[in-house]
Amino acid sequence: MNPDYWDKAKRILAKRDLHLGSIIRSYQGDGLQLRGKGFQTLARAIVGQQISVKAADSIWRKLRKALVYVTPKRIAETPPDVLRACGLSNAKVLYMQSLAAHFLSNGKKIKNWPSMDDEAIIQELVAIKGVGRWTAEMFLIFGLGRPDVFPIDDLGLIKGIYRHYNQGVKMTKAELMLVGESWRPYRSLGTWYMWRVLDPVPVAY
Repeated sequence: MNPDYWDKAKRILAKRDLHLGSIIRSYQGDGLQLRGKGFQTLARAIVGQQISVKAADSIWRKLRKALVYVTPKRIAETPPDVLRACGLSNAKVLYMQSLAAHFLSNGKKIKNWPSMDDEAIIQELVAIKGVGRWTAEMFLIFGLGRPDVFPIDDLGLIKGIYRHYNQGVKMTKAELMLVGESWRPYRSLGTWYMWRVLDPVPVAY
């Protein structure tokens, strides 16, 4: 399911930004798919840290096979060796366990996330071991469907902007931010299409 803002954002940014408009037209029918489940979205983002989309999807399939349902309770109860056998590193096993513990003990806080602003959610999430700003931003994009997230440290986003806005030549962080500013208030959409042109598998967390 695409987020509510998606079709409107495509129309607006396709008219405003010729580079992005061309990309959007090249991928008709594609779109960001919302997960709608907080724990699964964050868990998938942890799995996907610093590895390819293909590798992350493979590990997630193995987790689903081993656990059937990837829930906080299942992660908390599963022996570390089983999680490692699915392809998780020692560090990511600890991160998944930390995330599961947070969800099991903070149900009331988690229910407030949809009513909180982006930065407040990020600050709460980064307090969880293994959840950095990038992981929190993936949750905002794919879990809550927030329209204006710009994960400036994401390598796929950076490479996409280099390729389509500067002929592949590196840019400063300030220059990258300027490209992002031109996409407001729909930077999540611009980010997703930068990922899309780089990977044959649409990015989804």
